[in-house]
Amino acid sequence: MRILVTGAAGFLGSHLSRYLLKQGHSVIGIDNFITGSVTNIEDLLKNPKFDFTKYDVTNYLHVPGKLDAVLHFASPASPIDYLKFPIPTLKVGALGTHKALGLAKEKKATFMIASTSEVYGDPLINPQHEAYWGNVNPIGPRGVYDEAKRYAEAMTMAYHRYHKMQVRMLRIFNTYGPNMRLKDGRAVPNFIAQALKGRPITVYGDGSQTRSLCYVSDLVDGIYRLLMSKENNPVNIGNPHEISLLELAKAVKRLSGSRSKIVFRPLPEDDPKVRRPDITRAGKILKWQPRIGLEEGLKRTIAHFKTRV
Repeated sequence: MRILVTGAAGFLGSHLSRYLLKQGHSVIGIDNFITGSVTNIEDLLKNPKFDFTKYDVTNYLHVPGKLDAVLHFASPASPIDYLKFPIPTLKVGALGTHKALGLAKEKKATFMIASTSEVYGDPLINPQHEAYWGNVNPIGPRGVYDEAKRYAEAMTMAYHRYHKMQVRMLRIFNTYGPNMRLKDGRAVPNFIAQALKGRPITVYGDGSQTRSLCYVSDLVDGIYRLLMSKENNPVNIGNPHEISLLELAKAVKRLSGSRSKIVFRPLPEDDPKVRRPDITRAGKILKWQPRIGLEEGLKRTIAHFKTRV
């Protein structure tokens, strides 16, 4: 297939592009580098099946020739980024999704939206299943990201219903692995960077809030299975193993051999107290489940970060 990936130089976009190329597909990557990095795709630039252009997907989007799929992964994705870039975050979820959907419609291509578990907000149920509507504060500081993704899902479903397009709606839960930035702002890279530098490991609140962490190779496998399926409704992809942030900080400290102290800071506004995917649909429809355990995934990620610190 010939596949367009927006946000191709980002953490997930770069891993996904690399996986698609290994499957024998041709990939057209675009990214405006607002949070992505050329270092994530340097090895791919030598591949004749990878064609990259620096571009902002919120502008008019045209790609010559046929396309079999459009995968919209462009967006700031960490609290640091979407608090720093609130309007670009909203624009890439709204305008960017509209442009990418329009291109997919023109090419009669399958469209995939990279949505997020943040559409569930600070959930009132645990685990979160796809039928849950969420508990989101639209005007809170995290609303720019949460509502951008919820709007993107609504627009994607509108194109599916009105234009009869094939769409894939991917709800990504917390994911980690190589190619994350040291100053990403999310728990895993924060903890690892602090531990490796011998700085205090910062835990917000009392650390009892939970996350469910999926290693990136497992996530990409799930993404590809969803792309190749016929499922047009949202599907959670994530690891249902739940861990508190304090437990995660202790695990990172132990696995990195760090002597850093764990310190506590005030909990950010609207920070989710729990996060755990119900992956029943992914198991049934995609025959997918995560394979990399947290300890193994953290070891791999720490090893990668040691080359960056």
